[in-house]
Amino acid sequence: MNALKKIRTHIARPGISRRKSHAWIKIIAREFLYPPIYWYRAHRHHVPGLDIQALIYRLGLRLMIRGKFGIVLSQKLLSSPMDSVRYFEFDFFRRGVLNQSNLKNYLDISSPRLFPALVLQDFPQTKMTLVNPDIKDLEITKELFSACRLDSRCRFLNDPISHLHLIGQSFDMITSMSVIEHIPGGKDVSALKKMWSLLQPNGRLLISVPCAQTAFEEYIDYNEYGLLKPDEDSYVLGQRFYDRMLLQDRFWNITGTPSHMAVYGEKQEGVFFRNRQERLTSDDYPFWWEPYFMGLNYQKYDSIDDLPGIGVVAMEFVK
Repeated sequence: MNALKKIRTHIARPGISRRKSHAWIKIIAREFLYPPIYWYRAHRHHVPGLDIQALIYRLGLRLMIRGKFGIVLSQKLLSSPMDSVRYFEFDFFRRGVLNQSNLKNYLDISSPRLFPALVLQDFPQTKMTLVNPDIKDLEITKELFSACRLDSRCRFLNDPISHLHLIGQSFDMITSMSVIEHIPGGKDVSALKKMWSLLQPNGRLLISVPCAQTAFEEYIDYNEYGLLKPDEDSYVLGQRFYDRMLLQDRFWNITGTPSHMAVYGEKQEGVFFRNRQERLTSDDYPFWWEPYFMGLNYQKYDSIDDLPGIGVVAMEFVK
């Protein structure tokens, strides 16, 4: 494999919020008033995934009323259920899943927890295996699934893909949303081979990764999950951005070309990195305006080669 260009980025650490309390009027506006307003404004820009945000918003209201999910976590379902390109990814993945006529055994590899939760709500007979190497994040996922009364159909595995042992099992569908780009070296290839081997004939693999006209790897000095070993300067792989050639080398040589593929990215170069820094450093970042922000600053593209900056590519493969 050819060496990829590498960049190093200093990531500002999320600080301790200076907010001590909020007036009730601000809480009501932030959690109940602003999200629907900016959801409506985003419709004018044809932002994908807005119907999914509405589903999650209603779920957050139900869980808050029932008191089955922590109040802070329930509020996040109202004000910030998705961020950034998740709107596009959730939309692409959900369309792919709903095209599945018979979904009995489903495997998810570390996608945002709300997506597999929606799948189980749509398919009441489906059994799910959910894999996540981050134990803290996995515990929150268990709490959500329990609150939604979905946990009886789930198996939760606290393992990285490389340690996954599911001998003799196969799945109708496997999803992995913006995960494989975080795996260092050439181990993303091994991870994809593992997923492909676990997929039964005619099964579907839905996967998304960051992309750019020219592939590169971003190394950051913020080891958020503590799963990677830092180098001598305390940097770890943040993510890998795939171009068309790298997808061919590391993905399509294993799976064949996608049956369906879509690209979503910045209208102007640099938007993603500036916005990421703002979200990490601001004590009062307006997460509720994310869908509108997507409409202003992102769009769909016909090809990765058309991107002015960076984006995300979502792919569906049929075995």
